[in-house]
Amino acid sequence: MTAGTPRGVKHVPRKRFGQNFLVSRGVVAEIVAAIAPRHDDLLVEIGPGLGALTEPLLDRLAHLHVVEIDRDLIARLRERFAPARLTIHEGDALTFDFAALTGDADKEPPLRVVGNLPYNISTPLLFHLAEYADRVLDMHFMLQKEVVDRMVSAPGGPEYGRLSVMLQYRYEMERLFLVPAAAFDPAPKVASAIVRMVPRPASALVAADAAVFARVVTAAFGQRRKMLRNTLRDMLAESELAALGIRPTARAEELGVAEFVRIANVLAVRGLSNSYVS
Repeated sequence: MTAGTPRGVKHVPRKRFGQNFLVSRGVVAEIVAAIAPRHDDLLVEIGPGLGALTEPLLDRLAHLHVVEIDRDLIARLRERFAPARLTIHEGDALTFDFAALTGDADKEPPLRVVGNLPYNISTPLLFHLAEYADRVLDMHFMLQKEVVDRMVSAPGGPEYGRLSVMLQYRYEMERLFLVPAAAFDPAPKVASAIVRMVPRPASALVAADAAVFARVVTAAFGQRRKMLRNTLRDMLAESELAALGIRPTARAEELGVAEFVRIANVLAVRGLSNSYVS
């Protein structure tokens, strides 16, 4: 048996891993219903923890992959589930190669990703997962409500920012339902929410250079209270913004995804990829 905390001993949540374990059976059932797993799905769970979601997922799946960093929890999972049903990938989801699960993207079924994402790494993890969006069918995550609100926010709202634009360019997103703090052990100090993310088709990804697009969005929101004529002055003149139908006096939070794409495409046509990518 792999060394680690015995299954009968209570696992002490580790703050460095951002561990808050879902314990509400009602919430678990609601999440599984939203995911609607099918028997032959290629599905990976990030941060299975104590297996609250893992077990009901395996009730519907032939096989499940999980990514877990905590060795004690890995030991518990190995005691509880047979390798033929559950493949455990030990390591950090922030550096995990999700493409390795899909093999040939043209032949393998698309990947489905689920998880209760640690609040302390949720934003960088979302950006890491975006690198594999072309191999993904959908993603269902539990995140801090504040983060989900930022992800799905429309232009003009106080939550709308860089995360909103970057993710909405790549995904169709929907906040499904809220999860109270009492559903976890230990209970976090914030509310949580479930979000569904469905990658947009390649035909909808019209940014000529993804790196330039990202750089424009970052610069625009770098000082979000400043006008675009100031935040983007090293990239475009006021007259050029106006020619794109964008007010130079507008602020980043007023622009939709399509307007950021228009700005980025002008810069990309100029061949400024190397100049504006940090």
